[in-house]
Amino acid sequence: MSVETDLVSLIGPLVGGRVSPDSAPFGTVRPFATYAQYGGEALAYGDDSVPDKINGHFQINVWAASRLEATGLMRQIEAALIAAAPFQARPLAALRTESEPDLDLYGASQDFSIWSARP
Repeated sequence: MSVETDLVSLIGPLVGGRVSPDSAPFGTVRPFATYAQYGGEALAYGDDSVPDKINGHFQINVWAASRLEATGLMRQIEAALIAAAPFQARPLAALRTESEPDLDLYGASQDFSIWSARP
């Protein structure tokens, strides 16, 4: 399995299965989550062997109908990722909030460093 597949499996139940890479289609029912990888730590060994682990820095976003719902879901996602068996995830920072007033959306996001098996 890939780290992306594992993310969807862990986050999906918390948001009714509505998890998308990068962005969600317009009109997606709330709450929903998105994720994106923005780099990570690269491993390179001096003997030119290929590492069996990879690292990615992932931003997880959740969008909901209220600030309270968004932050509550983000805290549940954080707990699920930290306790996950398929990989090792650690928060890089605390959650942050945002809103899209024109769309009546409230969001929370958090960045994680995730170490997983090389697919």
